[in-house]
Amino acid sequence: MAFAMRNRQEVDSEQFAQMLEHSPAKAAQAILAAAGQEVVEAQLLLGQILLDGRGIEQDSGLARRWFAIAAAHGSAMADNMLGRCLEHGWGGEVDLARAARHYDRAARAGLDWGMYNRANMLATGRGVAQDDVAALAWYRQAAELGHAKSMNLLGRFLEEGLHCPLDVSGAQRWYQRSAEAGDFRGQFSHAGVLAAQGQTQEALAWLQRALVAGNENFLRVAGPALEQAEQPEIRSLAISYRERLAQLEAGR
Repeated sequence: MAFAMRNRQEVDSEQFAQMLEHSPAKAAQAILAAAGQEVVEAQLLLGQILLDGRGIEQDSGLARRWFAIAAAHGSAMADNMLGRCLEHGWGGEVDLARAARHYDRAARAGLDWGMYNRANMLATGRGVAQDDVAALAWYRQAAELGHAKSMNLLGRFLEEGLHCPLDVSGAQRWYQRSAEAGDFRGQFSHAGVLAAQGQTQEALAWLQRALVAGNENFLRVAGPALEQAEQPEIRSLAISYRERLAQLEAGR
């Protein structure tokens, strides 16, 4: 099955997804061929499958190079992914200043993930001078575009009145939107609101969803937090959080 190209700049992403699902190796070969023909979307996709090792041998160094090529050709998502490589040391040395610059390019091109990652760098002062006000502005812009993780962080700023007017009800609405959009931290935040309102069963349902989706860093913090809950049903769920964390740690 050939990899369909509508033109040299655009690929059929839906057809690619189907190929990758049913025949990853064939999809990888088609993407490689299209990337060699300077199809920017294929260059980005090639970087991603090289990073993941899906249908092709995993090679984070080569993934980084393809992201750089696609970024140079104007792909905002490639700029974002190159930033992630530079931030986390995937395929080469960590360079936080360069990572921040690539996130900034992706953000200014209108990419919500770029806005989120740019905001994170600003909020933590990594690669750039710390600037919570600018971070809040980027989180807000990404949240308004529908970015689930940014919705939760915007909610935190509003709930605490950090560099913005205190807006508890606004924070609660953003937590709910984040939860419904699938972010496990948003689900945890939304559950906290529901628990405080006496809606224990609804809170437990969201906490279960966060448990399934959450990563190790989240579980390390969330488990002890649940142990401090007023409701015994919620406190008991901390055991499941500890068990899930142990499973993830053992499976590294």
